[in-house]
Amino acid sequence: MNPYPHELSIGDVYFSPLLLVTLLAFIAALLTVTLLNKLKLTRYFYAPAYVFIAIMALYAVLIDALWIQF
Repeated sequence: MNPYPHELSIGDVYFSPLLLVTLLAFIAALLTVTLLNKLKLTRYFYAPAYVFIAIMALYAVLIDALWIQF
């Protein structure tokens, strides 16, 4: 048996934990990319949009593995 819940419930509506992980990863990636823009480090990237997706995927894996496990 898995000790973790398989769904997140808000009221009577059930959500997948992946929805929360994706939302948190998006917010964390947005903050990271904003910081990279302020430090002018994005000019060294060939395709900044792909870097955003890669950072978001990394955050999603880390959040899933370390914080919200499903």
